Amino acid sequence: MKKIFIFIFCISSLYSQTIDEYIEELKAEVKKEFPNFKEFSYERGKEIFFSKHIGKRGKKISCASCHTDNLKQNGENIFTGKVIKPLSPTVNPKRFTDVKKVKKWLRRNFKDVYKREGTALEKGDVLKFMMSR
Repeated sequence: MKKIFIFIFCISSLYSQTIDEYIEELKAEVKKEFPNFKEFSYERGKEIFFSKHIGKRGKKISCASCHTDNLKQNGENIFTGKVIKPLSPTVNPKRFTDVKKVKKWLRRNFKDVYKREGTALEKGDVLKFMMSR
């Protein structure tokens, strides 16, 4: 039984997408619209993260409203009070390891702050910013 479990785990991990593969997928999507696109931008990602918008519940917020200016610290959801573990992979090694969760939270957080889903370019830029901090 133990060998079957290990075998299934190994096979499933072979088919799970890595964050690097997801970023390449985003790049391919951006290149469809902008054929000369080369790389995601830390600076554009920083702007996305810190710019304030009338978001969820009509409140002026940014990504930093919940995640703080320091991505190495815990944040707090301003609507629920729930603690958010640091975004920085240097202090939270599990961050950005589960692509399914990354996609879920990017979609949800863009909708909270921007009241729409982010574009592939925006997602790639903000990932570049967050993973570089």
